[in-house]
Amino acid sequence: MSVQQPHTPSRKVLLIDDDASLRRVTEYSLHSAGFQVLSAVDGKQGLASFQADHPQVVITDIQMPDMSGYEVLQQIKAARPETVVIVITAYSSVEKAVEAMKQGAYDYLAKPFSRDELVMVVEKAFNLLGLQEENQRLREQLEHHVDFSHMVGSSDAMQKVFDVVRKVAPTEAGVLITGESGTGKELIAKAIHQGGGRSKEPFVAINCAAIPANLLESELFGHVRGAFTDAVRDRAGKFEQADGGTLFLDEIGEMPLELQPKLLRVLQEMEVEPIGGKVRSVDVRIIAATNQDVELAIEEGRFREDLYYRLAIIPIELPPLRERPDDISLLIEYFLKRFSADAPISVSPAAFECLKAYPWPGNVRELQNAIERLVVLSHGDVIETEHLPAKLCAPPTAKRSRVVELPPEGYSLEALEREVVVQALERNDWNQTRAADFLQIPRHTLIYRMEKYDIKKG
Repeated sequence: MSVQQPHTPSRKVLLIDDDASLRRVTEYSLHSAGFQVLSAVDGKQGLASFQADHPQVVITDIQMPDMSGYEVLQQIKAARPETVVIVITAYSSVEKAVEAMKQGAYDYLAKPFSRDELVMVVEKAFNLLGLQEENQRLREQLEHHVDFSHMVGSSDAMQKVFDVVRKVAPTEAGVLITGESGTGKELIAKAIHQGGGRSKEPFVAINCAAIPANLLESELFGHVRGAFTDAVRDRAGKFEQADGGTLFLDEIGEMPLELQPKLLRVLQEMEVEPIGGKVRSVDVRIIAATNQDVELAIEEGRFREDLYYRLAIIPIELPPLRERPDDISLLIEYFLKRFSADAPISVSPAAFECLKAYPWPGNVRELQNAIERLVVLSHGDVIETEHLPAKLCAPPTAKRSRVVELPPEGYSLEALEREVVVQALERNDWNQTRAADFLQIPRHTLIYRMEKYDIKKG
């Protein structure tokens, strides 16, 4: 029974030399050392073999008729600069080898050379190629490394988000990021841009909700001088500004319905038509975000379904801070270090518990603003409960009406939340939109909880 040898990558050497006897000896020595050898009798034949067979290493004599080794070296380096070229010269013309090295040769062999000298130089050449390939691989990894340094989260929910971002960043797929205000949608968009092939190109953001409807078209697609009353000069829109890079369409759910067909056409054709101008081609990756329930907006006729599916090739939902309480402590520590770097400030245990217990309806943005304000207004090096706004550490009310009565032995919060979701769905005949309205939450939040607790209609 024969044993199959493991595959090793071929180490291909092209030998160009008009001296037949030296060529045969050199070829034999390289074969014996495990190299795959291609031979050529002159520079013209050698260049033809180089183009056809793509050797990693070329050994060429300098003194050859018709075409010198210098010319061979120049043409090889012009065609594939990464190729390692070794020149052969006589002892009496070592200065010619030095000149060849100035033109890009890796090393030289002076005649007469031994088998050991030959093999050692060629081995060094392949070691160099290996290092170059490894460096290139590491550079590509660094270029496409997704930077989460400004995003804090060790919870399972955030780790799932980070995993999706790492997978989608190197692609060109459109991404729709959903989540409540303050959850960090723009940070995720920037991480995707930074981790992709467009990271060195512009990242341009536009908030579709912050610009009046009558100006949004010009902001997105641009205009030419004289297109309307205030158009005193040509202006490139956000699509053209982001050409080659990424355009982040924040609050896309607020885009006026009458503008959505033009946006859809741009996404399909990658061509923009400035107001009053001619069609221009663009090359842009689109990342969109919204805090709205887009599926509900589609049902209500406020958002085009075809535009939604064009944008949401990869959907990413950011969980609210109250659904990842394990991250609150990390975020508090992170923002404390960030805002009190010059004079470190800590939080007393009692104040820390108040901060952790607060539901943070404004999510990470609200927590960040609160910590920055506390650092600025605190006197001393410790934040105490008396420094906190009343709403962050309000004492529990004495008596209030109760929706549920909890058993004395305690009850799982997750089990309680699951029961609430199930009852809301049952009460509304499993209509997700009505059940979400009943619970006073967005429909996508309801769907997230259904998936979280594996809730399905019986």
